[in-house]
This record gives sequence, structure tokens and C-alpha cells, in this order.
Amino acid sequence: MTGFSPDWLALREPADHAARDPGLVATLARVLGSRIADVPVRVVDLGCGTGSNLRALAPHLGPAQDWTLVDHDPALLAAARERLAAWAEGAREDGDALVLQHGGVRIAVRLRALDLAADPAAALGERPDLVTAAALFDLVSEEWITVVAEAVAGRGAAFYTALTYDGQESWHPPDPDDGAIHAAFLHHQAGDKGFGPAAGPGATAVLDAAFRRHGYTVETAASPWRLGPDEAALVHELAEGTARAAAETGPVSKAEAAAWGACRQAPGTAAVIGHRDLLAVPAGSAGATESRSEIETSDPHPESGRVTALA
Repeated sequence: MTGFSPDWLALREPADHAARDPGLVATLARVLGSRIADVPVRVVDLGCGTGSNLRALAPHLGPAQDWTLVDHDPALLAAARERLAAWAEGAREDGDALVLQHGGVRIAVRLRALDLAADPAAALGERPDLVTAAALFDLVSEEWITVVAEAVAGRGAAFYTALTYDGQESWHPPDPDDGAIHAAFLHHQAGDKGFGPAAGPGATAVLDAAFRRHGYTVETAASPWRLGPDEAALVHELAEGTARAAAETGPVSKAEAAAWGACRQAPGTAAVIGHRDLLAVPAGSAGATESRSEIETSDPHPESGRVTALA
């Protein structure tokens, strides 16, 4: 997979955490809360980067948790260890685990360097309660998604992924080249990122179908980045990356892409970048059977576009 720097992941983390749909996280917490209270929740995080997904989810998943963080990049795993220790109120080594205390939660973390493209099932271990990822599945192939869904279902685990790019973007103020740049960027998204031709904006639909084939209940919700002046540094990096990717595809010249990117460096530029979150749980899981109306009533973001599909 194309590498991501720790600095980029740190820059986007606040926007990622703010964008996640709270309703899906609450449902996931109910599902995992049905377990015996003194047994740690076992979580596998695929493509963990620097541990942002753990920092977002761990406060919601009960008082005792065992996490396995998996990434192909040893440098990111080293950064994850450092940042998780800094995030926690207490951190200590215990054998191969980093044991964290945060907000009354005990979290044992193990970090694994593994080529997920070669064998994603090997990352899951024997009996995880939850397999999770963030900002990953638009970069992988439909075939790889099918393999992951089969491996998760074979273990009877819940599955939650956040921030899968959905192809929806709007930039403000509008620019005449927005359409051409976006089309070129989407073409780039479909390229091979190390897992075969990427599913891109169709990844959430592919995940939905793959888990429903295994009898899972699947729910999705929108989780867009809403970026304004307070996120100017992220907007600038995003614009530069978008322009660079668009220029690599051919339909847009390097000069045109560079001009668009420079335009997006102007003060006051804002953007809405679409993502979707997805939760899939085995049929009959406790805590996953509320009606859609009950869930939506408690949702503080009714515009989030939640869709429930029962297998």
C-alpha cells in the first residue's frame, strides 16, 4: 500500500474523530457490552497506522480490552507505540504488550508488522470479538474485501470500519476546474494501491454485500469531513495531495492540477469530503436489534444518512 507519514496521520486525526458517526459507535458498544463484564474485549485493528482508531474507539468498548494493531510499516507501528503511551494516563510494558490506562479503561496493546495484502486472515488470530479498520477499504480490492469478510465471519466477530471514502466532495468557493480535478482523482483512486484494483468509492457497498452474504446485519452511516478555516493546514495538505493524484492520471495536465492546488491554498477555502462508516454484526447479536426509528431518535446527527440492511 502507498505509505502514509505519521505527520499526515496526526494532522487528519481530529477531523477523523469528529466525523465518525456516533450512532454506529453506540450500537457497537451495546453489541460488545453483552459480553461477560470481566472478560477483555479482543480487538484486531487492520492497517492501524499510528493507533488513531484505538484512540477513537477504546473509550466506548468497556473497562478491559486487548488490542492487536496490525500494519505493514514498522515505522508507523513505532509511532503508534509512542503516541499511545503519550495519550494514556499510564503506560507500562508487560511482556510483548503495552498496557495502557485511559479514563478507567485498561487496554493491552500488541503491535504486529504484517503484509495484509498477502494474507489478511493471518492477522485476525483465532477468536477476536471485533475486527476494525479506519480509512482503509477504499484503497483495497473487491477480492481482498471478500477475503476479509469471509475470515471475519468464520470467527464470528463483529466488524466496524470508519471513514471509507465515498467519492463525494464539494470545495468552496467553487472553481471551474473542480469537476475535471475530481474526475481525475476518482480515476486515480481506482488504481492498484498494493491490493489489486482499488474498490474506491464503491468499497462500502462491496463490504455491505460481502457481510450480508454471511448472514450479518449491516448498518452504514455518513461520516463526512467538514473542513473550514480552523482546519486550514489539513485543507492545504488535502488539496496538494488531490492535485498530485489528479496529475498522475493523464486527463488533467500537471500545470492545470498545480493551478487548482494553488487556488485551494487561498485563505477561507473549505471542503466537505464524503466518507461512510459501516458496522456488521452476526445475526442475533445482542444489542444490534433496535429498530431503525429507535436508533435514529437518539442520533444527534439526523442528516448522517444512516441506512440499515437486515440480512
